[in-house]
Amino acid sequence: MDEKQEQTYHEMTETPVGRLIFRLAVPCIISMLVTSFYNMADTFFVGMLKSNSATGAVGVVFSMMAIIQAVGFFFGHGSGNFISRELGRHNFESASNMAATGFFSALATGAVICLLGQIFLEPLASFLGSTPTILPYTKAYLRVILLGAPWMTASLVLNNQLRFQGSAAYAMVGIASGAILNIGLDPLLIFVFDLGVAGAAWATIISQFVSFCLLLVGCSRGGNLHIHPSRVQLKWFYYSMIIRGGLPSLARQGLASVATICLNQAAKPYGDAAIAAMGVVQRIMMFGGSAMIGFGQGFQPVCGFNYGAKLYHRVKEGFFFCVKLSTVFLLAISTLGSLLAPHLIALFRDDPEVIQYGATALRLQCLTLCLSGWIVMSNMMLQTIGRTGPATFLAMARQGIFFIPLVFALSSAFQFLGVQMTQPCSDLLTFACAVPIQIHALREMSRLPSG
Repeated sequence: MDEKQEQTYHEMTETPVGRLIFRLAVPCIISMLVTSFYNMADTFFVGMLKSNSATGAVGVVFSMMAIIQAVGFFFGHGSGNFISRELGRHNFESASNMAATGFFSALATGAVICLLGQIFLEPLASFLGSTPTILPYTKAYLRVILLGAPWMTASLVLNNQLRFQGSAAYAMVGIASGAILNIGLDPLLIFVFDLGVAGAAWATIISQFVSFCLLLVGCSRGGNLHIHPSRVQLKWFYYSMIIRGGLPSLARQGLASVATICLNQAAKPYGDAAIAAMGVVQRIMMFGGSAMIGFGQGFQPVCGFNYGAKLYHRVKEGFFFCVKLSTVFLLAISTLGSLLAPHLIALFRDDPEVIQYGATALRLQCLTLCLSGWIVMSNMMLQTIGRTGPATFLAMARQGIFFIPLVFALSSAFQFLGVQMTQPCSDLLTFACAVPIQIHALREMSRLPSG
């Protein structure tokens, strides 16, 4: 163990919890906000093409990007959670092995996704929810996005591994640099080079590659674990740990993709404007919750290190600190979102029908946004301490177990209003489950012998 790693251990286990979470959360929040801007950039600039079909295509492909992200988060959170606990136990050899195993496994899986996606491009575009008029735009956008799948998955692994080592600043530089580049490339490639919707896709994968390179450099700086092929361990122990720590993320992100496909299918009878509206609302809500998720990401390494060191009182203190602050923040954000809903939708697509559909959906989702603080922090804590079962259930609940049946049941009963109501109804049911699950986990932790 080198001096910098020893210093990191003492900081993570001795610094006052609130101050430590704030310090680690600030770069994570910045990363999430900038990434959200960059996720919205494609929708914003494609919306300037004055085509509901083009805007709808970005929303349709969002579900495929969620699958790519699910793979990245699976290997990133799976390896990162293990790394933080091992560093808390001073097991640096196994932590280094896991870092390389998670990274190269994600890179290979991304290459497989790229190959299969290109082979089955048209049926995939239709399956994601494209109408006949949206399909040509979806194919143009999706074809390029798939090319970036290998480094998109690997970037998320590096980002999460750096965070779980307590090096959130390095992670922030890598992610934020690519995001800012994407915002600049979008108008250049879409309008100046006249590439249309494909230009937005090229901007995305180029910026993601820059992020990938910067994150890889970050792994060689400071006391961070270095990524080297010789460290790869093709052993069941390491992959079982990745599954244990990453399954909740895979379930959450994977089901988010399935939920988006179901949402597009449910909105399809109401035309391109309905699909475009729901795609815009998804991006806005992602931005609204991004700072809260970044705050939770600052909590995760604190949780992992202190759980590994058996300092359970610090884990509980950090959890309640994050829940209180995130709930207050989300209440403020949801109030603003409700008041400014039509104006926010109009920023991305100034079409009366899109604004009408989107404003109602946005206001309904704002009603339950404040519940996400407890839901997300509970999920993050359970996942980080290795409680795979309850963590996976909560990860699946909001965007899967409740959302998928609700979107079809409510749309059948209330037409498009039912589609707009689905997310808030799913949030309420997930919150009702998250409260007793998390309270039980906290009580169990109180009975463990402390270090």
